[in-house]
Amino acid sequence: MSYSAPPNWQDDPEILDLAGAPVPHYGTGSLADLLPTLAAGQGVPGLAAGITELAPADRNCVFLVDGMGWEQIKAHPEYAPFLTSLLASSRGGTGRPITAGFPATTATSLASVGTGLPPARHGLPGYAVRNPASGELMNQLRWQPWTPPKPWQPYPTVFQLADAAGVHTAQVSAPNFQRTPLTQIALSGGTFHGRMTGEERMDLAAIQLAAGERSLVYTYYSELDGAGHRHGVDSDAWRGQLMYVDRLVQRLAEQLPPRTALYVTADHGMVDVPFDEDSRIDFDEDWELGAGVALLGGEGRARHVYAVPGAEADVLTVWREVLGDRFWVASREEALELGWFGAPGECDERVLGRIGDVIAAAQADVAITASRNEPNESALTGMHGSMTAAEQLVPLLEVRT
Repeated sequence: MSYSAPPNWQDDPEILDLAGAPVPHYGTGSLADLLPTLAAGQGVPGLAAGITELAPADRNCVFLVDGMGWEQIKAHPEYAPFLTSLLASSRGGTGRPITAGFPATTATSLASVGTGLPPARHGLPGYAVRNPASGELMNQLRWQPWTPPKPWQPYPTVFQLADAAGVHTAQVSAPNFQRTPLTQIALSGGTFHGRMTGEERMDLAAIQLAAGERSLVYTYYSELDGAGHRHGVDSDAWRGQLMYVDRLVQRLAEQLPPRTALYVTADHGMVDVPFDEDSRIDFDEDWELGAGVALLGGEGRARHVYAVPGAEADVLTVWREVLGDRFWVASREEALELGWFGAPGECDERVLGRIGDVIAAAQADVAITASRNEPNESALTGMHGSMTAAEQLVPLLEVRT
């Protein structure tokens, strides 16, 4: 459905400032456009090729590396020589960035990848969002508190559509992801193959690609993201993981069967947030930001703010005044009309109440933490979620045989 914005909202000078936010390229160059483009090229009906420069292939493989942003690859060529070679359009492929979608976070991005839909439609618009039915915050990565998955995300996945169209379809990932609700509603369809090591996943992905005349295979690696959260993207631990990922991509590329296109991408990039009071704004200790707020959702760099009924306008005003030019701060209506969560003005009715009354997206290397209510998340070094290039741009690297 289309959301109806209040009249004359464009005349507000605050909204004119928001128009400079680098919104995702839904429809032409976002994660949500990747699988529909590939499957449409394989003859799967009902799907459109949004990323028009990608040539069809009989066999397609998507290798998604959690937390590997475009900016981070470009900054570390010596640690990722194979990936860097793909940036330069060598090896018969192309290298370019696409946008993750907002917020740039794992649950949202994986749902966009698997369903081919933007957050305003698939309904996972953040790390933790309000469940309108219960009034509680629902963590969409951990799926807590438990919520029936299918009503939460009712659309079929691209994998399910491809499988129904006779394409050999498979996911190769860590065994513990097989039965999670997030996998069920975003990445299911065909067969799931659990393997523990990255090398095993690459080898099996190549085997699955060769198993059909038309194949669509997805594989995933998460440990780079973990190193970034714990140690930061400016750390030896993160760079060591990047070196390992580089070897995995090369291992898979060297095993591709004929008529295959491999696409290496990510769900988001990452920013290191300094550990000081100016960079980490503690919501739990800030009485101004807390006034009129019933629930604080999202994550440090992409906050959903749920106001006490009747306090929405006041909360928006205060958050704009306190956060200044360090954050883009929008009302729900403004964010939807500006295209933060999907095509401008587009949002499924069931999703509206999950989006905050106010949304705050970081511009600088800052975060809104919650030291008491979110102690683990508040202690992270690397964070993500917003629309800066470091978080929003993810690679689309191609190898063809």
